[in-house]
Amino acid sequence: MPLTPEADCAILYLGPDQSYIAPAMLKLTKKADYGLIALKHLAVKKSSASAKEIADAYQIPLPLLSKVLQKLGKSGFLLSEHGTNGGYRLARAARNITALEVIRSIDGPIFLTSCFTNHGGCSQSDRCIVKEPLRKVHDGIQKLLASISIADMAQEEDEAAASSSCASDIPALVFVASPALPVLPRL
Repeated sequence: MPLTPEADCAILYLGPDQSYIAPAMLKLTKKADYGLIALKHLAVKKSSASAKEIADAYQIPLPLLSKVLQKLGKSGFLLSEHGTNGGYRLARAARNITALEVIRSIDGPIFLTSCFTNHGGCSQSDRCIVKEPLRKVHDGIQKLLASISIADMAQEEDEAAASSSCASDIPALVFVASPALPVLPRL
């Protein structure tokens, strides 16, 4: 389904295997997904890992993951270690890296609708009755992503492994219907 400014529904999905928002203007790319996966892997492992190790562990295409890891290195999230035991390691503590920072570094700014871009507005801007409610949803999504650290993601995996539960398999969902009113699903 093509993403258009006219889309009237958005779903924020933060799951163990992928994260995305669809179909409105806000959608995370595979690159952002792979970046979050790689950083979480390194946080859980608490040591360095090669691009191949990460790609093999999650069945990610190595060439694409390598580009993502290079971008994360240039953005200050990773350090590359050379040599036979080389690879990548976190450049900062996992608790100091947020999902929002990572997504922005890979995908650029996150926008729910065209009203919130630098170019802003549409032909209905003067008469729009949902702009402010959508701004609240947009701000809520930004705050949620800013509140989730890589350490939080790693801790969820540690807790799930310790309790042998499937808690980490339950995605966090936010449905935006109508498009002004968020609807939280009952899990």
